[in-house]
Amino acid sequence: MTAFWDRWARLYDLTQWTNRRANAAAAARTAERIPAGARVLDCAAGTGLFSLAAAERAGFVLCTDLSEAMLEQAKRKARRRGLANLDFARRDLTALPDPENSFDAVIAANVLHLLPAPDKAVRELWRVTAPGGRLLLPTYLQGKTGAAYGVVIKIYQGAGFHYEHAFTPETYRAFLECLGLGHVTVEVIPGRLPVGLAVLQKPKPADGPF
Repeated sequence: MTAFWDRWARLYDLTQWTNRRANAAAAARTAERIPAGARVLDCAAGTGLFSLAAAERAGFVLCTDLSEAMLEQAKRKARRRGLANLDFARRDLTALPDPENSFDAVIAANVLHLLPAPDKAVRELWRVTAPGGRLLLPTYLQGKTGAAYGVVIKIYQGAGFHYEHAFTPETYRAFLECLGLGHVTVEVIPGRLPVGLAVLQKPKPADGPF
């Protein structure tokens, strides 16, 4: 699948044009949940939409993806915007090299529906989220797509794209709640292809008796 994204990196933003309003709204709503000055990890960042939005508030953003070609596009965008608080690295979100509790906020946008085992990815992302931090998981709700956008998806599939899960708001919330990681909220961001913005807050250690 990495080869697919490498091939499409230069055209990826163009292919997202038909759903641009939902994508931009999801990135903005996600960025609003980044604490000022936070240390942020963005996984499966693609061409950097969510990383760049987060960088406006964060102290530091590590923008990662399996596709080097996608990361090159993200780097170009960051340079054009004059953002200097980002770094870039090739990472597999199911096997991160970072220690536990490394980041104040962790983002993985529009990727869980593509994975055969999204539970493994969520648990790994949770591992590197610091106590008191947030795991932000905006994900396309393929199960809530209208018939008109379904035609667009079929065109993508003809080019080699496929997804593993057609989440609805209800099934997405149920999937995350079944992991038993903590309280889950899901905000539906409308669009031709709606986005379910899930937020999981990692509790801080309980205070001692004194």
